[in-house]
Amino acid sequence: MRGLAGELGSCGITMNAVAPGLTPTKTTLASIPPEAFQQMISVQAVKRMGTPEDQAAAVSFLASDDAGFITGQTLLVDGGAGRH
Repeated sequence: MRGLAGELGSCGITMNAVAPGLTPTKTTLASIPPEAFQQMISVQAVKRMGTPEDQAAAVSFLASDDAGFITGQTLLVDGGAGRH
């Protein structure tokens, strides 16, 4: 993201990414055992399962005018699991 932000910033383009935590979706629920979800919650600062809506809210913010001066960032949306 930082490299792309440097290349495209002069064109008025911002580049950011969302790094989601383990999120219960149809695919993850079918392929990941329930114990993995519980283990992830145990290491998160926020003690609940993230939702697709949590991820969508972060994407919506980064795509909004409110984030117009944010570029080159990767936003962890993982309930704090990545803080370690």
